[in-house]
Amino acid sequence: MILTKKVIFEEIRKGKIKITPFRKANIGPASIDLTLDNKFRIHTGKRIVLGENIDYKKYTRLVKKNNIVLKPGDFVLGITKEQVRLPEDVCGILTGRTRFARLGLGIHVTASLVQPGANNKQVLEIKNLGSSELIIKPGLKICQLILERTEGKAKYRGKFRKQTL
Repeated sequence: MILTKKVIFEEIRKGKIKITPFRKANIGPASIDLTLDNKFRIHTGKRIVLGENIDYKKYTRLVKKNNIVLKPGDFVLGITKEQVRLPEDVCGILTGRTRFARLGLGIHVTASLVQPGANNKQVLEIKNLGSSELIIKPGLKICQLILERTEGKAKYRGKFRKQTL
């Protein structure tokens, strides 16, 4: 079941969910708005052979920018300013905001699940799916996190459990 505003606030008050930095105004009726940080990973254009042990950092370069211009078809990795800690019985789904999706901005192109027990910033797979150039800037409320109660408890211990960018 998706958590609503009242339940999200209750979970935060109890210390079960932690968002740092926290802004009360970012909690919506059934989601939490997350903001874009100033760190991005740009792909180098090298040929990539996919495999289980692939390291995306070998094929990207880290940049800090006050804005990124996305031409149609461009793809970059971004990261949220907020670190989100979830309890072992809550998972999240990252999704774009409608106002930007209608302009062609894809925020989490494929891997949108935030595992139960996660405690990290969220890496965003940002793509311009439209036909106009888009400029994105740090501090923009770029996506929303929808929280769902799980049946049973679990804790993410995978490769990206302490992800940075």
